[in-house]
Amino acid sequence: MRTLIVTAFVSLDGVMEGPGGEVGYRNSGWTFKDIEFDPAAYEIKGREQSEASALLLGRTSYEAFAPIWPTMEDFAEYNAMSRYVVSTTLEQDDSRWPATILRSIDDVVELRNTDGGPISVHGSATLGRSLADAGLVDRYHLLVFPLLLGAGKRLFSAADKDTTHLDLVEHEVYGNGIQKQVFDVRR
Repeated sequence: MRTLIVTAFVSLDGVMEGPGGEVGYRNSGWTFKDIEFDPAAYEIKGREQSEASALLLGRTSYEAFAPIWPTMEDFAEYNAMSRYVVSTTLEQDDSRWPATILRSIDDVVELRNTDGGPISVHGSATLGRSLADAGLVDRYHLLVFPLLLGAGKRLFSAADKDTTHLDLVEHEVYGNGIQKQVFDVRR
């Protein structure tokens, strides 16, 4: 079984919307506004790229990334790996950044049960919440920013469900206040 990793930039209050910029979101670009850049805080992003064997995205993130990521040299390893999009509405993949369309969480279960390395879920707030609620997330890679954003798309759902226990397996605090937190989901 493959490891499913949700990776996200989040505010202290759990918002992940518009970290690098998103049209219409009041706090768009919050990861770069008022937070001093510290390259050490982003080491995990490079490691994720070299360790992952596939990307799993929701439709909204896929449509935002497809026109941009293929041209970014920093994402060369992501651009070379298999991509999957979970969507009930996407008619076809974007030819600039081809992907396999999965239609349901059951399709994700089938993918997760194949042989191969870790599957990385980037952005994709709605998908991340659905995967967590279905008990499919194995690990979280979080960069927690010292900000309270209030409104916005949240990483974690508000579903009334049993407690999910997490084991902190890696952490670091950087001079700019960002915290790296890596959690394994306890089974």
